[in-house]
Amino acid sequence: MGREARLHVECTARMDPEIKKKALRLLTNGVYVLTSRAHDRLGVATVTWVSQASFKPPLVMVAVRKESNIFRCLSESGVAALHVVAKGQEHIAQKFFSPVKPQDAPLRDEPFFEGKTSAPILKNLRAYVECKVVSLIPEPGDHAIVLLEVVEAEWAAQVEPLTVPDSPWEYGG
Repeated sequence: MGREARLHVECTARMDPEIKKKALRLLTNGVYVLTSRAHDRLGVATVTWVSQASFKPPLVMVAVRKESNIFRCLSESGVAALHVVAKGQEHIAQKFFSPVKPQDAPLRDEPFFEGKTSAPILKNLRAYVECKVVSLIPEPGDHAIVLLEVVEAEWAAQVEPLTVPDSPWEYGG
């Protein structure tokens, strides 16, 4: 075993899982709703692991569960819309924490329209970016990293973004 591999094993073996969880939860995360469409199937999920990754071209990266419908829609269609959830809109984010099933009402009765990319745009979330999928990185973690290029943006009103610490939820660690 090489020196780097030994260091990784030694560091990991000594790591306290509660301390790791607390430290990782200090990373700042917002609350967003990601939508996509593949043919007549809609995908939607509340996501919190999001970051801008580049200015030119404008890129964002999002982590999504690999077994989710949203991941399948992103993989098939190559389009997405990332919506900013504002403080006071927790009820909208809550709708999409659990998987949306085919028997559910489309987007759990949240009103939407088709964006320029064909991704669903949620009418009640006032800021969003429409994107095309640039890259899907499904390995090695339990979430896939999706790299998205911003191709359209809308900012309809002043939005104070909801962050995970400001919400009733904890996600991370």
